[in-house]
Amino acid sequence: MDTLALKKTANEVRKGIVTAVHSAKSGHPGGSLSAADILTYLYFEEMNIDPKDPKKADRDRFVLSKGHIAPGFYSTLAQRGFFPVEDLKTLRHVGSYLQGHPDMKHIPGVDMSSGSLGQGGSAAVGMALAGKLDNASYRVYCLFGDGEIQEGQVWEASMFAGAHKLDNLVFIVDNNGLQIDGSVEDVCSPYPIADKFKAFNFNVIEIDAHDFEQIEGAFKKARETKGMPTAIIAKSTKGKGVSFMENQASWHGTAPNDEQYAQAMADLEKIGESLK
Repeated sequence: MDTLALKKTANEVRKGIVTAVHSAKSGHPGGSLSAADILTYLYFEEMNIDPKDPKKADRDRFVLSKGHIAPGFYSTLAQRGFFPVEDLKTLRHVGSYLQGHPDMKHIPGVDMSSGSLGQGGSAAVGMALAGKLDNASYRVYCLFGDGEIQEGQVWEASMFAGAHKLDNLVFIVDNNGLQIDGSVEDVCSPYPIADKFKAFNFNVIEIDAHDFEQIEGAFKKARETKGMPTAIIAKSTKGKGVSFMENQASWHGTAPNDEQYAQAMADLEKIGESLK
């Protein structure tokens, strides 16, 4: 996929996020929107996956450690063909398989149930270690929130990954600077993030999370790096693409009402028009 096609796809992913959260009347749009470009690149360019065979043995694995941005994950999976886009409107509804957090038992394409913050990294490290022990070809990707890395378990997993030289593992931090209680710096500063991962023997790459050329370059470098895992620190904008949600902590876990939904979709339609 070229850069323009990726931008168009990411914009459709964002429309799906807004639609799903509006339909549910609950959910987490801010972090879903900030991670949409990374998720789009992973599922449409980077990862070895097959929507027709979601459990194939040699598939690359993805763990959404910040499981609350399930709307972003589900919208990406739907765009990629794992299940119908129309099903996004059933998010969090009674009886829907699209629960508020990812469920590996019921949702095609989900490799790990997640939502308890900090735990996804440990699951991803286990998958990566298993791949090494099996001499398997697959790679493992794990997406964290920057507020989430205040959890100690993230650093235990990182210590293990660095010590065991898991070069088939990529940690990605969606660094949008905001968490549910406000600025990550004010709540419990994780900075400097890059230096912390370097201290755990990671190859660290810092990028603009909304620049597909930088995203491509980072994942290419991660593949080329041997003997150590990679951490990609992706500087992003919370609520990216929706004017009134951008850089607003209040949109961490708030659903748009009908009027706000119409405005959000208009914003995204305008972006879509600019990409033609």
